[in-house]
Amino acid sequence: MRLAKSAGARSFFTGWVWSYSNEASMKVYLAGPLFSQAERDWLSSIAARLRADAIECFVPHEAFAGTEPGSATAVFADDLAGMRSCDLMLAWLDGAMVDDGTAAEIGIFSEWVRRGEKLAIIGCCTDLRQIRRRSLAEHAGLNLFVAGAIQSAGVLVWSIEAAIAAVKKFA
Repeated sequence: MRLAKSAGARSFFTGWVWSYSNEASMKVYLAGPLFSQAERDWLSSIAARLRADAIECFVPHEAFAGTEPGSATAVFADDLAGMRSCDLMLAWLDGAMVDDGTAAEIGIFSEWVRRGEKLAIIGCCTDLRQIRRRSLAEHAGLNLFVAGAIQSAGVLVWSIEAAIAAVKKFA
């Protein structure tokens, strides 16, 4: 694992301080829906921005060729291995509801952050429907369990620029 307790980025949940070895850079798991070409393109564009700053990314749809990833068991195994290989999660929350696979990934990763095994989750919502609801409710209509898991393990932000800035604080 690339993480070691010492001077460096601070875990949101534990308050422990982490540093990175010179052998590898921080790795970010990009969580989000990936069922349409537009969704895959959006996740790929975020990965490209992070990679341009020498931040390694695991993007689930890059792990399989074609349009079909295989069985549910294979998808779970591949994505779980991808999450285990990462230090931080950036979760894309746009849509009328948070994608169910993304919600499951957030739940798993938040437990790892709680145990001090990972750094944080950055939840990013750029959906105008959710942003407009922020004046009505703190979490903008996001599922409260999902929002709570994110906030217990990191931060919820409302623009891609804020999300990338939050990731860079750990790089």
